[in-house]
Amino acid sequence: MISGAAREQVIKYLARARQALSAAELALAHDDYITAVNRAYYATFYAANALLSTKGLERSKHSGVIAAFRQHFIKTGLIEAEYSDIYGAVMEDRAEGDYNLEFDADADQAERDMARAQRFLVRAEHALQEMRILP
Repeated sequence: MISGAAREQVIKYLARARQALSAAELALAHDDYITAVNRAYYATFYAANALLSTKGLERSKHSGVIAAFRQHFIKTGLIEAEYSDIYGAVMEDRAEGDYNLEFDADADQAERDMARAQRFLVRAEHALQEMRILP
């Protein structure tokens, strides 16, 4: 069982994840594909931190979040390995969009990353229900 403060942290991270997905949808609607990819990644980042916060392990560095997520949720079998791949893919796309001026995301890329992020968020919420953190 986790503390009330930790549960509150989980809820805040999930709210941020949903907000990031909403922002991705708005960006996509305005043909801003790089921003949509960025926000899809952040939805995944926040959902992973929601999971990590159940163990007091939330991280601020991107590499730390994915490493801790893989160590504590993938390697332990709490979350299926495909979600590690999803996280890695959206993280890579976000880095390309943010740092590579030659990267030119399109609607398909943005929609794919948004779908990945949505899937990751749903799985995170399901895991939190399985852990009896969420109803």
